[in-house]
Amino acid sequence: MPGRLLRMVCTGALAGALALSTTVTGTAAPTDPTDSVGGLLTRLRTLYQETERAGEAYNAADESLKKQAADTRKTGARLAAARTALQKGRDEVGRLARQQYRSSGELSPYLGLLLSADPGEALDQRRLLARAARERAAAVARLQTAEKKADALAAASRTALERRTALLGGRKKQKETVEAKLREVERLLAGLSPDQLARLASLETQATAGAQSALLGSGALDGALDPTRTPSEAGGEALRFAVGQIGKPYEWGAEGPATYDCSGLTQAAWAAAGRELPRTSQEQWETLPHVALTDLRPGDLVVYFPEATHIALYLGDGMVVHAPRPGARIKVSPIAANPLLGAVRPDPAARPLDTFAPPELPAGATDGADEGFSGDRPPEGSRAQAPAATDSR
Repeated sequence: MPGRLLRMVCTGALAGALALSTTVTGTAAPTDPTDSVGGLLTRLRTLYQETERAGEAYNAADESLKKQAADTRKTGARLAAARTALQKGRDEVGRLARQQYRSSGELSPYLGLLLSADPGEALDQRRLLARAARERAAAVARLQTAEKKADALAAASRTALERRTALLGGRKKQKETVEAKLREVERLLAGLSPDQLARLASLETQATAGAQSALLGSGALDGALDPTRTPSEAGGEALRFAVGQIGKPYEWGAEGPATYDCSGLTQAAWAAAGRELPRTSQEQWETLPHVALTDLRPGDLVVYFPEATHIALYLGDGMVVHAPRPGARIKVSPIAANPLLGAVRPDPAARPLDTFAPPELPAGATDGADEGFSGDRPPEGSRAQAPAATDSR
């Protein structure tokens, strides 16, 4: 099914589930969208999506900063080497200049040849002097080249430092954006009663069930639901790793091992299988080969939202393993828990296994709302807040 039509199916199912809010609350939908449970769900979905978008932008800025820091170190090392070479060149030219100065009081080579008692010896001296002159000229040329190289590297070093400063500012801005979104979520949730939280979770479950039913009914997953479809060897390893992380808290910007964000989990899972993936969900979507949903096999990556701001691992049977959102934990969810964009395969050339025993899911693997408002909170000691924007990250 084309991506646009698929998103329409999932979005329509979600809209239908949100309409159930009038039944849940017993009142008609109010003008203010946050006055109803359905409106609260819509607002929370929007906030979490905006948070994840900002979080992935932070990850991208962080990766760029890491690369820039490496480039800055390399440029600095090259500049240091160039300055050392330049100093050696200056020392050499100075030595040759001193030699020339000491010999400047001697007779000219031509007069020495005429007055010498041994013309052969005088000719040898002349050749030595000519060689010395060539050495001086070559040393001066090397010095000029070294000076140009050092100047160019000094300019490159300044540019690298300016670029790094700009990236630090961009990462700080993204961090502040995420923190502001999270504070807004916290304020919204703090004003809700346990009953309202329970109704939100129930409505979210209904919305996901409706979207999943519509997706399965569309036929878009027919091939992917084949129980005999197996992953590649690496895909199976990635999937086992991801299942092993179930229950760990979501934390934006985290790459494990105690906490993960969505792309941090997919990257770590495939790294455990020997395949390095880009850091962000957008990069994984843009750089990895796309695969049709009906051709999904376990271990493939499922991408969500028009801007590719969320990503999960396909488990099989229409389910995924993912790190949902702040406040939630890594879990198994229906593939239609979020609006689908498409799927990618990190190892398109790898053959599927002849047989595969899916990893056993731990108890409670599907528990908890994907939106992160089920009332669960990260355990004491885990970082629910934004990571510090330090140079070490």
